[in-house]
Amino acid sequence: MALRSEHSTVYVALYFFIIALSTLTVGASGGSGSKVLSLLQPYDFLYYSGVRAYYGGEWAKAAELLEKSLQTKEALLRTRRQCHDDCVASGTDALNKLDSEEGSMWDLWALDWIQQRAECLRFCIGRSVTPTGQLPVSNDIEYEFDTRNPYNFLQVTYYKLEKLKKAASAAHTYFVANPSHLEMRNNIEKYRRMKGVTEDDFQDREIEKHWILYDAAVQHEASSDWLQATEKWKACVNETLWQTDECRVQCEVAPQPLPEDRGVGGVDGVFEKAAALSLSLLSCRQSCVTQVATRPGRISAQEDFLQTQLEHLHIAQFKSGDVSGALQTLCSFLLFYPSDKDSLDNLQLYYETLGGDAESHGMQPAQEIVKYINQSLQEKKLLYFGVENLNFNFTDPDLWTPEDVVPVSVRENWRAEKQKINEKINEGDQLEEVDDSGFYAGGPVPQVDVTITMDDESLNGANRVVLDGVMTEKECDKILQLATVAASLGDGYRGRRSPHTPHETFEGLTVLRAVKLSQEGLVNQSDTRLLHELGERVRTLLHSYFRSPSGLFISFTHLVCRSATTDDQEGRMDLSHPVHVDNCLLEPETKQCWREPPAFIHRDLSAILYLNDNFDGGELFFTKRDAKTVTARVKPRCGRLVGFSSGPVNPHGVTAVMRGRRCALALWFTKEKLYRDMEREEAESLWAADGQGVLKNNKEEEEKEGSAIAGRNARSHATKERSRGRNIVMESKDEL
Repeated sequence: MALRSEHSTVYVALYFFIIALSTLTVGASGGSGSKVLSLLQPYDFLYYSGVRAYYGGEWAKAAELLEKSLQTKEALLRTRRQCHDDCVASGTDALNKLDSEEGSMWDLWALDWIQQRAECLRFCIGRSVTPTGQLPVSNDIEYEFDTRNPYNFLQVTYYKLEKLKKAASAAHTYFVANPSHLEMRNNIEKYRRMKGVTEDDFQDREIEKHWILYDAAVQHEASSDWLQATEKWKACVNETLWQTDECRVQCEVAPQPLPEDRGVGGVDGVFEKAAALSLSLLSCRQSCVTQVATRPGRISAQEDFLQTQLEHLHIAQFKSGDVSGALQTLCSFLLFYPSDKDSLDNLQLYYETLGGDAESHGMQPAQEIVKYINQSLQEKKLLYFGVENLNFNFTDPDLWTPEDVVPVSVRENWRAEKQKINEKINEGDQLEEVDDSGFYAGGPVPQVDVTITMDDESLNGANRVVLDGVMTEKECDKILQLATVAASLGDGYRGRRSPHTPHETFEGLTVLRAVKLSQEGLVNQSDTRLLHELGERVRTLLHSYFRSPSGLFISFTHLVCRSATTDDQEGRMDLSHPVHVDNCLLEPETKQCWREPPAFIHRDLSAILYLNDNFDGGELFFTKRDAKTVTARVKPRCGRLVGFSSGPVNPHGVTAVMRGRRCALALWFTKEKLYRDMEREEAESLWAADGQGVLKNNKEEEEKEGSAIAGRNARSHATKERSRGRNIVMESKDEL
């Protein structure tokens, strides 16, 4: 046993040495000096030069150099990838012989082949990149580009050059990766109000395709469009595999610093140094899983990112009728988690649906997934060998790693770490939700005949209430009539007949539109005034009940009607409105809620005032953060008001409207005066111009803003881009 262990150590060390020789040789300088001007310059030098020009007020020069640094970095990555592919392809036959009957890893000519491959890479890269451009950049520069800081400089530079469209794009690109940067958020809002800048100008210049596909697939699932969901999930899996492979290639072809350059001490001897260098290379490859699964602007990655996609894919395939495809995808998923009970149950279901068993169908998992797993496991074995024998530190990024891959000597520590993670997850599941909104339910209700029907206890949550008697039957009829006459078909924003499901139509009306229609004599003016007054009525009730410590301003008011279509409604599995949170992006799988655009982060309190109940379905329901576990339901009726804090303690959705027309007044409130509803003030100004005043209940709301008032509704402060979250449930402008 000792002899075999010694041979294994030498074998692995030789393998490490071969990889290190290839990597180190790639980092050597190459290319002649005669063509330096036509080669790619160091992008870190270009960036520093651009920053110096920026602080010197040389705006045109700064823009040119900063853009060139971004272009050069991208070109360098493409060059490295192309050279890697070309050189690997040219030596495929030799590589296949290294561990076959014709050849062996012990053959000395193997070193010659590795050297030739490294020379190929050096020569290829040297034709396009200067010698200094091939050197590794500093950690500071990597951080600058990882956090997209060049775009921070670019947005100011383009603003100074009066190139507002480019400034808006640079600002948005930076903000996507830095969502808590308040100054940039304010800059974006300024750009939105500038003449000549349109919504299409706010483009993410570094958008990652696999996240676009992921979000699109989630959206198709939400609307039960399983065919489109299947296509998007397939494309997402393929793109994720490609992005992971691209990251792994860059680990290999990028110059690697020596162990002593990285502050690694106590490494003596050529084999030890080669092993240390190669272990770092393998660790870099393994970390690609985390890099690809981390959204821009996020600190943590989505766990089991690829596996999650496979789960979604096989379900979408099954629901779209592609049972064979679902079976293959599920077999691929089971390679990661072979004992997962739910997956095994689904496997049996798929076999029964097809009529037979595993042997009769001979279904094999996708070869791309097989290759991915085999490659990852080989690297893990070598890394854990380094952990056990070479004192190398390695943190496994995967939850699916089989226990038998981990050496016995480190298995106990590995198992203990996994147990700690599981305990934290379980503790998180059991923690009671705490609402940090600043509201405290249980205050008085300052209106006669209004009763508290349900409170926090009966609604199984925090800062939730149902009040009855807020409107009379006559008032409900008036607003329903107003909706029938004046509401616009479609979501009112992008021309969609329904923003959430093809089985329902959608109609909406705002206070400002109602006022304008009343001035044209198209609707009853008293009904329009009632619509406006209801917002004030609800604000007064909720401000008192939730004991708001500060002023409460109406942020947006929307009269919404949803009607079931005449087609077959039987067996509908979709929702009239998917589960979401009003002021953050809900991520059910991680139970996180990201308070960043495109969520309406300024919303503090939400309310729904129902107008009727002569329809089937359309119930409001609250859930836990998993978007699945229902904690309470509320059935609509005339004059019933539901109020709740807008944060992550109150995820909610609306069940499908199966028959009839469901109408309600949706309202959102904010504690920030900046985000009050400007459309209401515009409507009040129109009344004032006609010599008709509007009664105010809040003295602070009577204060007049100067020229700083932007005549835009606060709802336009959120970007219209699609959700950027991993299975994030995105809020729309027509909630509830």
